[in-house]
Formats: sequence, structure tokens, C-alpha cells
Amino acid sequence: MPKQVLKGATLSCSMGTAPSKLTIIPQSVSHPKIKGKLAANIMDYKAFVNILPFGMCTSMSNPNVAGSTAAAMGVMTPTPCMPSITTPWVPGGNNTMVNGQPAIEVTSTCMCAWGGVISVVRPE
Repeated sequence: MPKQVLKGATLSCSMGTAPSKLTIIPQSVSHPKIKGKLAANIMDYKAFVNILPFGMCTSMSNPNVAGSTAAAMGVMTPTPCMPSITTPWVPGGNNTMVNGQPAIEVTSTCMCAWGGVISVVRPE
């Protein structure tokens, strides 16, 4: 059974240059905790709320990167990461629910609209 993801987990984006941390906003006073940390569910995917920037973005699908690269005569020019995430984490845990939603497990990922795959590097 894959490990469940908790608040403060280290995340990575395939198009980012730096790791990030997962932030969890408690849903209630009875929000589940493991080892004293809030447990995450698949709906904890909101940019700048749950998922913070990953340093610089290197995706040419990102209009800012494409524009900066064009202005630099084709030399790849990363711009600050501005995650654009529109769908929840997949797959969610089959057997574990957190506040009525499947838990995020270490094998879960979510997608940035700019083409980056966001994954869990360290679940705790």
C-alpha cells in the first residue's frame, strides 16, 4: 500500500527548477492527522493555496516562457513558476478517505496547464 501524503510533503514539477511543499488547509477541527500532520486528499490541488511555485518554469507551453525565449532570440529563458492546476490529484487512494475524498498517495500526480507533471518526492 503506497504511503499517504501529509502537509509539508515535498513536491516536484517536471517543468520547474526547484522543489515545493504541499500546504493543507484544515477542513474541520476533526481533520485527520498522521504523525501530528494534516492528511491530504485529492482536492488539495489549488495553485498558491495547496501547491506553491516550483522556482522557474521551463515549459514552452507557458506563454511567459515562450515570450521570454522569443525575445532572447530563441535562447531558452525560464520565467517564474506560476502553477496553473485545474484538475485534482490522480489516482487517489483506493482504501483511504480524508474528509470524504480519496487520500493523496505517494504515487499520485497532478498536471499543470503548462505541461508539467507534479509528483510527490517525499510524502511527509
